[in-house]
Amino acid sequence: MKAYVIQGGFGLDHIVEVDRAIPSPARNEVLIRMKAVSLNSRDLGVIDGYYNPNLNTPLIPVSDGVGEIVALGEEATKFQLGERVSGIFTQSWKTGEATQENWVSTLGSPLDGLLAEYVVLPEEGLVRVPEHLTDAEAATLPCAGVTAWHAIVEEGKVKAGDTVVVQGTGGVSLFALQFAKLQGARVIVTSSSDEKLEQAKALGGDFGINYKQKMDWDQAVLDYTEGHGADHIVDLGGGATLNRSLSALKVGGQISIVGILTGASVEGLDIIPAIIRKARLQAINVGSRTMFENMNAAVSHHRLHPVVDRVFPFSQALQALQYMASGSYFGKICIVF
Repeated sequence: MKAYVIQGGFGLDHIVEVDRAIPSPARNEVLIRMKAVSLNSRDLGVIDGYYNPNLNTPLIPVSDGVGEIVALGEEATKFQLGERVSGIFTQSWKTGEATQENWVSTLGSPLDGLLAEYVVLPEEGLVRVPEHLTDAEAATLPCAGVTAWHAIVEEGKVKAGDTVVVQGTGGVSLFALQFAKLQGARVIVTSSSDEKLEQAKALGGDFGINYKQKMDWDQAVLDYTEGHGADHIVDLGGGATLNRSLSALKVGGQISIVGILTGASVEGLDIIPAIIRKARLQAINVGSRTMFENMNAAVSHHRLHPVVDRVFPFSQALQALQYMASGSYFGKICIVF
């Protein structure tokens, strides 16, 4: 089989296509012929050595994908041959609260990822995917989908009439928009592109803010909510956005800290506004298998379709990663096999 690995250093220049033997499933494992994968900003962070400069290589990158079960290991009984499945991001996090030990079982680092024609995974680390989705659409679910579901539904408990702010128009943000609308919420979207804001409105977004034109986007949120502030903010920016998220929050509101696109630390965190607003800051690190299954039930029931920006063939995996690095996408970037 063919696979891509990080080899000989960090950066996209060190993504190499290799030939390997097709692996064999051991007890309670299954062999999956991959159909599609989707890319996350974390994948670039792994490839660049940002997350772990001491990463053991060669390593197969990319955490999210979908494939068909083509062989069963001994005592593997949960799935049938031919079923379409996705691996959960944190392989050992089945249900309940995560533990520190769970973080050593994430796909795409430190475990091998899915950018290979065949992979072996434990059957307990898999879920069935909604039948109405294409392979590319299904591949978007494990990180971006589950993260948004965790933030909006499992932790956020967003309800009808709430106002939700989502930052940007990447995969997590658009899933958060879609899930918030399923709950009956109003959704405010921020972006640096008027074109992307119009696309977000076509998905159900109620109000758009171009933060390049209106840098004090928090004030725009307050104006839109008649001074009350947002019930829930999905913060993907991190360092440069958290203070404005606090400013835009209503009293008793929640901020789901999801990303670090503008930095992993915040200089001058405004504690007083946080206290005045009784702000709840909840960090979100993808989610469990149970959350994934709950989300899939909702996706199936509502016939929801994830937003796919562009699909690349497996032979152009490096170009797909380069396109991801450009930051010009709307929704998810996928690779089909």
